[in-house]
Amino acid sequence: MKQVFDLVIFGGTGDLSMRKLMPAMYYAFHQKKCIDGSRILVCCRKQSDFDSLKDQIKAALKSYTKTSEFSEERWQSFSQLLVPVLLDLIDIEKGWQAFADLFEGREELVRVFYLAVMPSIYGACCENLSQKDLITPSSRIVVEKPLGYDHETAEEINETMANFFQENQIYRIDHYLGKETVQNLLALRFSNFLFENIWDCKAIDHIQISIGEQVGLEGRAGFYDGAGAMRDMVQNHLLQLLCLVAMESPNKLQADDVRIEKIKVLKALKPMLDEHIDKNVVRGQYVSGSVNGEIVPGYLDELGDHESNTETFVAIRAFIENWRWAGVPFYLRTGKRLKHRSAEIIVQFKDVTHNVYPDINQKLKPNRLIIQLQPDEKIQLQLMAKDIGKEDNVLKPMTLNLDFSTQNSDFKTTAYQRLLMDAIDGNSTLFIHRDEVKAAWRWVDPIIEHWQETNNKPELYKAGTWGPAKADDLFKRKSQGWIDITEEQED
Repeated sequence: MKQVFDLVIFGGTGDLSMRKLMPAMYYAFHQKKCIDGSRILVCCRKQSDFDSLKDQIKAALKSYTKTSEFSEERWQSFSQLLVPVLLDLIDIEKGWQAFADLFEGREELVRVFYLAVMPSIYGACCENLSQKDLITPSSRIVVEKPLGYDHETAEEINETMANFFQENQIYRIDHYLGKETVQNLLALRFSNFLFENIWDCKAIDHIQISIGEQVGLEGRAGFYDGAGAMRDMVQNHLLQLLCLVAMESPNKLQADDVRIEKIKVLKALKPMLDEHIDKNVVRGQYVSGSVNGEIVPGYLDELGDHESNTETFVAIRAFIENWRWAGVPFYLRTGKRLKHRSAEIIVQFKDVTHNVYPDINQKLKPNRLIIQLQPDEKIQLQLMAKDIGKEDNVLKPMTLNLDFSTQNSDFKTTAYQRLLMDAIDGNSTLFIHRDEVKAAWRWVDPIIEHWQETNNKPELYKAGTWGPAKADDLFKRKSQGWIDITEEQED
């Protein structure tokens, strides 16, 4: 339901705001999803940023939208929503009263406070909002991952927010859940008889979930070295995608119903104990190599420190202990400085029980369902079919393709746009509940603790590769391995 809103972005001049949030709201505005009277209040701490804020946002939109999507006329109309705010988030004596005055007479409107800032100052922001009586029944707060460094610190952050906001007012964002392909995964699973009846251990051999990045630290050295790939990517992005793939059908596709089913999956994950960790988890760290034909430095060189065990790569073989997924391995993989930027879910079905073409001397490839999240969004189903044009019964994998990269609209709906508008509308289905955060950390924490206790050294891998070779050893059969969709498509 569309309604007038005030969207407040704390950390409004930061990278997240400029690269993701501003383009998302620019798209939403020009798709007529912003009701007249709505505002975007963009907060900054420095006077120089305040004075030039609209110029900065304009430059960001030119950089992060397509040429066909930006025009001076469109910018002028969108800029009417923007309200620059000079504010020190921690010190209530610096700008907070003037900030509060901006909401006079708008008490009944929806207020969304987006904390695009470090979790360490969430508490100060919430307390200052409370002291200035800015938290109304129709207010919501949106926070970015990762929440904390372990279960204990995550609970501290969640408890701090809970002192000021109800749980149904707290929106923990994971932008992967806002991608159109992820939404279509749910539609594919629960709205098609074909998949509803083969989505279990009787038909599926294994599932791979991979998120690969080509970039290195990108100015996040301080944060990343204290976090690593396990905290930064596995605990949230990968486990959230695993939940959507593996969960039972909710009664309705509503927030509470979806949350219950996702938590069941997290609680059913087979615990990782000491001896199991070494067999089922591989961690790595990149050294200098070639990415897109250019030599890039290793992790320690970028960090400026020659003694860090922080992992930039993690591969995991996980199992879900319930009737649907008994014995089916879930292979999770993520890393920096990998060969390609990619994110995909690959469902590999079991081999056919009998080959009716014994004379063609050809091993049949198993069927695969490929859900690609980036760089393109598409769903593909690979089936075996006769190679047309050849007299003999030569079979080859053929692909049924559902491509979401082409849109009828002038503007593409981005993940952040979808999630921001959901937060404004009060729809928390695609956001993460506190209980999910708790369950995810309880599964991840023992792995990190084991590494620390055993002084586990990450396996080294060259930048521009798919990570350490040891990650291939996680597969049960030598004929299996990590599937590189990009290279298969090029072939």
